[in-house]
Amino acid sequence: MTVWCFGSINIDHFYALPHLPVPGETLAATAVRAELGGKGANQSVAAARAGARVRHLGAVGPDGARALAGLAGYGVLCEGVQQVETPTGHAVIMVDPLGENAIIIDAGANRAIALAPVLSALEQAALGDILLLQNETAFQVEVARAAMGLGMEVIYSAAPFEVEAVRAVLPFVNTLVVNAVEAAQLLAALNTPFEDLPVETVVVTRGSEGASWHARGTPDICVPALPTQVVDTTGAGDCFTGVLAAALSIDASPEDAMHFAAAAAAIQVSRPGTAAAMPARAEIEALINERR
Repeated sequence: MTVWCFGSINIDHFYALPHLPVPGETLAATAVRAELGGKGANQSVAAARAGARVRHLGAVGPDGARALAGLAGYGVLCEGVQQVETPTGHAVIMVDPLGENAIIIDAGANRAIALAPVLSALEQAALGDILLLQNETAFQVEVARAAMGLGMEVIYSAAPFEVEAVRAVLPFVNTLVVNAVEAAQLLAALNTPFEDLPVETVVVTRGSEGASWHARGTPDICVPALPTQVVDTTGAGDCFTGVLAAALSIDASPEDAMHFAAAAAAIQVSRPGTAAAMPARAEIEALINERR
């Protein structure tokens, strides 16, 4: 199956700092770099590096050649990426010595995307293909609805988290992916337990405490996080979600897919960066075999 990722494409600007700034504080960066990012691009790269066939649907601006070259270099198919007049999205990412971060995002071209070409591209999808989407573009509801109508499996990474955005998309989602804080906020806002959400499966990521899979009518699956030396947590959730989609696209069981994604995230946070830090399938398999 193919993983179709409808999502953001950014250029990430990283600033290594002695600590995250407090209001009114000016800090000198100890290192600066720029690379491909955006939750959509990160998840596409993670899935492609993990062995999936990935088609990205998104948008860049007139300055987007570098971002497209980066995606293609990781094996992502980019025929569905639009070029619009609005500049490519970008993020400013501040990282402290312990790997914690603070992020500022300008959506740019991600919010200027046209819907019709996306829907036209999805007409090429095969029954059972996966659509992976997040909250950094326009038209999540319309694209998820179309994908479900085409018989695709829709995996929704509900980040950046916004209750109303999630509420609108959920009826057209098979698998919802949230972190533990987002899960608690969602259940509180909707005043409902997991089993009453209008979605077949909920995956909750819990950082150093691992992740869990909750599906109707089946026992919960809980996988631990693999111990690692954390360098940078930026993009860890994107890595987990992209690799989970990749594993499911090649018919891995939910339990195997969860373990595969957890191993990938452990590798990713041990490296600096976002898309550039996503591990290859061979690296993930090697870590799993090493820990057996």
